[in-house]
Amino acid sequence: METRETGVAAYQGSGDDIHEKQTSVIGGDYDGDHGADTELKRSLSTRHLTMIALGSSIGMGLWLGSGTSLASGGPAGIFLGYCLAGSMIWCVSHSIGEMACLYPLPSAFVQWTGKFVDPAAAFALGWSYWFSYCITIANELQAANTIIKFWTDAVPIAGWISIWLVVIVLINVGAVTLFGEIEVIASTIKFGWIFVVIISMIVMSAGGAGYGPVGFRYWNEMAFTNGFKGFLSVMPTCIFAMSGSENAGLVAAETANPRKSVPRAVGSIWLRLSLFYLIGSLMITINVSPQNEDLFGGTGTNASPFVIAYRDAGIPVLAHMMNAVILVSVISTGSISGYGGSRTTMGLAYLNMAPKIFQRADKVGRPWYGLVPTFVLGGGLAYLNVSESGADVFGWFSNLTSLFTLFGWGMICLSHIRMRAVWARQGRTAEELPWKSWIYPWGAWWGLIMCFLLIIVQFYLAVWPLGSPSSAENFFANYVSIILVVVLWLGARIYFRGRWWVDLDTIQLDEGRRFYKDDVEKPREKGVKGVAKRVAGAIFN
Repeated sequence: METRETGVAAYQGSGDDIHEKQTSVIGGDYDGDHGADTELKRSLSTRHLTMIALGSSIGMGLWLGSGTSLASGGPAGIFLGYCLAGSMIWCVSHSIGEMACLYPLPSAFVQWTGKFVDPAAAFALGWSYWFSYCITIANELQAANTIIKFWTDAVPIAGWISIWLVVIVLINVGAVTLFGEIEVIASTIKFGWIFVVIISMIVMSAGGAGYGPVGFRYWNEMAFTNGFKGFLSVMPTCIFAMSGSENAGLVAAETANPRKSVPRAVGSIWLRLSLFYLIGSLMITINVSPQNEDLFGGTGTNASPFVIAYRDAGIPVLAHMMNAVILVSVISTGSISGYGGSRTTMGLAYLNMAPKIFQRADKVGRPWYGLVPTFVLGGGLAYLNVSESGADVFGWFSNLTSLFTLFGWGMICLSHIRMRAVWARQGRTAEELPWKSWIYPWGAWWGLIMCFLLIIVQFYLAVWPLGSPSSAENFFANYVSIILVVVLWLGARIYFRGRWWVDLDTIQLDEGRRFYKDDVEKPREKGVKGVAKRVAGAIFN
């Protein structure tokens, strides 16, 4: 069937407090969903997006970085840090869900920011986030080297970095369905293993280990190892551990039915938060002492606190299995960072903020012009680990990434708030949205305010770091991300000029939007299958 391009009726504000409803004029006849189309292929399913949202961001930040946080913040510090960061990403995910159903675009939140907030902010967000993806690739590659050291030191650091870089590149240069299947497998491994961790560590803490019962001994003895400042110091690592959760918004652009897939992915967020971050961090606080010298960043073996727990309990088999799962996790996170970086450059090109050639993808949907520079820079940064310690490199990169992440999360929430404002301003109701967040507006405002406050907290920690004197070197090493964002934003402001905010009356809501064919209501299934589907719906939706 021949179709015509979508046309959108221009919206003009009435000039008073009452605004007319904007109507969309869709040219052509459509048998199904349409709109928000690019050279990317919509070949991923709900299963892919749900599993990517569930486990793709579980990597070095949780499995290794928790050791640094445990030592600096103590058991209560790391647990409360994950609670606070978890509340933020839960709210951010709801904003992503509503926006990604409506606008499933290649760089998602970058294009949403350009549409609803400010082109200069979108420019700063897009290029800083692309650099953040490159940093994450480097961080995960150096983490793989740290993990391998648990088994052998025979291969040089540069050798392992090169090997795992090739693996990550191969995952991304295959068809997007190959990438999706590998992420599903990796997420399934991580999701299944967390139950082994929870059950085994409860048994170990209760007395099943060789050192006898521990219980909440470390909580009673040293709940906060460095007071309130120690608690604040764990926040960058907690944010870094959860960075990448927003990738579900990017993947929506290559999902066959975002209206079905995105809410399922958002609905699964509580599983990841509770099982991995909250219960997972709780398990290490009742099994590993904050003063253990072998914790990542300490003077010993620089191992994961999860691995240390099994090794000290005299269960080497589980220690080796845990290390293998961590290796799978960091490779998975590095892979999806390459995916995110290449899609971000594509979105910037659609906003005329990157060369037009970045819009192009081959016949199977691979954006080569975005993939190559992402892996060249990400891989190059990984080799910093050759001359510096893994813990130092992790500290630099995680602080840089957490600040970029806070800026990104804040822009997602602000875009959501402004989208809802213009949606109501143009006479539309929340019921007309493909999917509606039930925590709006409080969730979006909570996410935005907390992002702003934590950027201030990291400024405080950059000026007065925990355990070391103030210095210009330390400040720039830990806060250069915000300086880069400000420079990009001011440069873009000078270039674009105009208003500081996008005028709500000029926003075309139907431009770049995905339109969905109405679903035919299906009869409710009965029996065991029907009950199983309703239980799954209660969990994920």
